[in-house]
Amino acid sequence: MTIISHFIDGQQVHAEGTRQADVFNPARGEPCAKVALAEPREVDAAVAAALAAFPAWAATPPLARARVLFKYLQLCQQHTGEFAALVTREHGKTLADAQGEVARGIEIVEFAVGIPHMLKGEFTDQIARGIDAWSMRQPLGVVAGITPFNFPVMVPMWMFPVAIACGNTFVLKPSERDPSASLLHARLLKEAGLPDGVFNVVQGDKVAVDALLDHPDVQALSFVGSTPIAEYIYARGSATGKRVQALGGAKNHMVVMPDADMDMAVDALIGAAYGSAGERCMAISVAVAIGDAGDRMVAALAERTARLKIDDGTVDGAEMGPVITGAAKERIERLIGQGVEQGATLVVDGRGHQVEGCPNGFFVGGTLFDHVTPNMSIYQEEIFGPVLCVVRLPDVGSAVELINANEYGNGVAIFTRDGGVAREFVRQIEVGMVGVNVPLPVPMAFNSFGGWKRSLFGDHHAYGPEGVRFYTRHKAVMERWPNTASSGPEFAFPQMK
Repeated sequence: MTIISHFIDGQQVHAEGTRQADVFNPARGEPCAKVALAEPREVDAAVAAALAAFPAWAATPPLARARVLFKYLQLCQQHTGEFAALVTREHGKTLADAQGEVARGIEIVEFAVGIPHMLKGEFTDQIARGIDAWSMRQPLGVVAGITPFNFPVMVPMWMFPVAIACGNTFVLKPSERDPSASLLHARLLKEAGLPDGVFNVVQGDKVAVDALLDHPDVQALSFVGSTPIAEYIYARGSATGKRVQALGGAKNHMVVMPDADMDMAVDALIGAAYGSAGERCMAISVAVAIGDAGDRMVAALAERTARLKIDDGTVDGAEMGPVITGAAKERIERLIGQGVEQGATLVVDGRGHQVEGCPNGFFVGGTLFDHVTPNMSIYQEEIFGPVLCVVRLPDVGSAVELINANEYGNGVAIFTRDGGVAREFVRQIEVGMVGVNVPLPVPMAFNSFGGWKRSLFGDHHAYGPEGVRFYTRHKAVMERWPNTASSGPEFAFPQMK
């Protein structure tokens, strides 16, 4: 069986005798490869390679760095199908969904090739007599990324293209559940002309994560995953003096007003709740029906949910694939059972779903609950599966109170024809990304991605202008040149005159 290993200093590294874990094809429920699990020595080697490569890469003109990334961009476009096939095999999402993931990742590279413009500083002539001032942004050094299973191509691309374009060197620790895409990134970057050591991959689990968190030569660390782990990474990384951005979990709501275009709203909910089997941090997991919108919405959702086409992601026309592991399937089905026990109305039950030809696959059918209340576990927990909960409320003010009281603040949407209602909702809601008649308000590459509250730990959102600020330090410079005799020392605090 293929062993997926590390990429350090421009070469794949096959460490003998290290721990290994199975990589599953979730649709089949069977291992398709094994992945090496790094020990601290592999992490040390990757960081050492990145540290050695940093001075020369940081000194490379930004335009030259951008040209390497432009070649990498072209190669990514040529290998989109290969990336998507790896994602579907190891994650389970449909090929169409995987292709969309790759496309959104490529958009970040398109942003990163414009880095010379983003790194421009500011200049002020004659701030005082004979003194000029300017600012500049400089790279941090070795930076690292710890990325989740649900977007094995796109989320790493939120990080390393921007970090590398800014002049840093990078160590990626991808999810051990679907690690193959990380090595394709490494191969294409090398083919594009990226110097050895600038981009490195260490496969692994918590051992590798902790080694990166504690390593004194790692200056900054980016993470995407669950809130408990995000909080752990932020606390431990910050304690060692690192700059940390840790994006956590979500419980995204979509408010449906009585005047909403109901067909549009139901289409949006079906795609946003069940796309990628609900394994998206931007998935809608709670539909908030306002007033008499509830009955119409639930009736339409029930019919559509029951006829979702669930299959191996490689099958043409499949709308939803499996969840990532058998343990995830068990957890989701346990939470569905708790929802029933706690009094929610189970409209469509996805437990025990079987797919012909895939008897061992990790499939959960689309599940729909009605009359969910905030005290229920299916409302409080991030299920991360194909489960949609409907909460009924009398007015939009109650919806704003409900959503603002939630511990998460990642994404939210409102569907309405009333511009005044939408405007006030956008202003009042305490959530980082808001959609108006848009169910998944994922910002484009030239904006930045991030939530509020316990959906983000740290001061910077991901990619875009915020990513540039995260991966660089600001430096302010003042200079003057002697052209007159010195007037002697000045002991008062300097003033600009």
